[in-house]
Amino acid sequence: MEQSDNQWGSRLGFILATIGSAVGLGNIWRFSYVAYENGGGAFLIPYFFALLTTGIPLLILEFSFGQKMRGSSILSF
Repeated sequence: MEQSDNQWGSRLGFILATIGSAVGLGNIWRFSYVAYENGGGAFLIPYFFALLTTGIPLLILEFSFGQKMRGSSILSF
């Protein structure tokens, strides 16, 4: 019996599938509504500030911690 290895066709395909499962279409639609309700463009300034100062560093920390522990986030914690 032949055993097949299931792998993604490309790195980009894997990244897009991961983002799609994490974000979802509902969050994309809700973001525009929340931005409109909270002042439109003025909402984006604190949003991107929080994203750059908190969100991205925590994401990098999680990636590096998982790489150091040689496992996923669940296995690392």
